[in-house]
Amino acid sequence: MAFKSLLYLPCRKSWGAFMPRVNLTKRPIWKYAPTSQENMLTPELNCSFLGMNLTNPLVLASGILGTSPSLMERMALSGAAAITSKSCGPEARAGHPNPVTVAWDCGVLNAIGLTNPGARAEVPLLRETKQRLAALGVPLFASIFAPRLEDYGEVARIIAEAEPDLIEVNISCPNVASEFGTPFSASAESAAAVTRTVRKAVNLPISIKLAPNVPEISLIAQAVVEEGADAITAINTMPAMLIDATAAKPVLSNRTGGLSGPALKPIALRCVYEIAQAVSVPIIGTGGLSSGIDAAEMLMAGATLVGIGSVVINDGPSVFSRICTELATFMKDNGYAQLGDVRGKALT
Repeated sequence: MAFKSLLYLPCRKSWGAFMPRVNLTKRPIWKYAPTSQENMLTPELNCSFLGMNLTNPLVLASGILGTSPSLMERMALSGAAAITSKSCGPEARAGHPNPVTVAWDCGVLNAIGLTNPGARAEVPLLRETKQRLAALGVPLFASIFAPRLEDYGEVARIIAEAEPDLIEVNISCPNVASEFGTPFSASAESAAAVTRTVRKAVNLPISIKLAPNVPEISLIAQAVVEEGADAITAINTMPAMLIDATAAKPVLSNRTGGLSGPALKPIALRCVYEIAQAVSVPIIGTGGLSSGIDAAEMLMAGATLVGIGSVVINDGPSVFSRICTELATFMKDNGYAQLGDVRGKALT
């Protein structure tokens, strides 16, 4: 199997080189716009999430594309209805040494190592992002993580100063276990403890991001909802490894990393399906989605919003408009007038 390394320095500016140039001062925000003769038959893609009105269900998932105000604004201008920032912790982290990312036939494996500037330095970046996105009517979701239980509350309090529309709590990063220990997502008790800590720290809506590699994800979902989670994000990447047979060693410097991309999709669908049967809070379903049909399947599994990540790196930000158009076409062809008609369809 051939691997295509995406070597780069794990810094906030490096990923701009992978994205098409966009004139942010002149380009209007993308919205799904059918032809006039189709207006009477066009499905509605707008939706509501925790009191926020979104133009469509697509959210930029947390990751390397949520690292700067200009890059996050670019994603919104390209059609993302909400933006999630890259996870931020209590202190600055340089991340793992290269190679940290490798593409393969069925997805992407990364072990970036939670590169971030630290919560205090993140606040002004999020404030600027919030201002830019507010002008576009696009909500900002701020992702946080912490190595210790008590740190979660402090990070949440600091990030809340930027007034994001939601705080996404990452309790399940799979590529820093050697430094941070077993992820808090590994048990209902530890996941509930983090949720309780963050809930006491802030009044903002919170979504807990769960891991796929657990015996019963529905029990963990129930536990975090009981402790005050307003929503659930599912799922994080899956722990995985690739080996370079010629060199006889793992491809990534960290040995293991998080698997995203198409290989993750059926796992994500199963997890969201089980969570939707167990709790009533909205779900942000993410993992391996790259088309309108993928988005429809995730909505049918019970998701309210659909997270888009790896495919943006591969194909550029225009994927948001493409996926929306494909989703609307699927809905029209199958007689769905609005997202509510699609959501949870597979649960019945």
